[in-house]
Amino acid sequence: MKSLLLVYHSQSGASAELARACAAAAGTVTGVQLQVLRAWDAGSRELLAADGLLLVAAENSGALSGTMKDFLDRTFYPVGARGPVLPYALLLSAGNDGRGARRQAETILSGYPMKRALETVICRGEVTASHRQRAAELGEAFATGLDMGIF
Repeated sequence: MKSLLLVYHSQSGASAELARACAAAAGTVTGVQLQVLRAWDAGSRELLAADGLLLVAAENSGALSGTMKDFLDRTFYPVGARGPVLPYALLLSAGNDGRGARRQAETILSGYPMKRALETVICRGEVTASHRQRAAELGEAFATGLDMGIF
């Protein structure tokens, strides 16, 4: 069985709502064990035990939220030194256009032993039914890809 770690940060509640939609859909894939943690609660141990990483974060002031950046900063050296190449996917809740947050996250993640498995999804503005659907599709697609050995 594959292990998928979903790490999220939410201050306003929007990213948490998207993370719930993502997790609900990923959790339907029977060959994948899902672990959902807030960014403050996740660390190198959980990341090193995972077969894939799904990040759900907010854009703050045109950049990646500080708490998600903190998670990436705390795990960078321990995981980079010992970790296998992990597939990852990124979902952003953006009040602006999200490009700055995506660029920052993808730059940081390029230094890890990770590879992007799916295109980054940016949900702009207030969370809508369409955003929840996109989050669910990302979660299910990523979990299915892990289960099938595609990523």
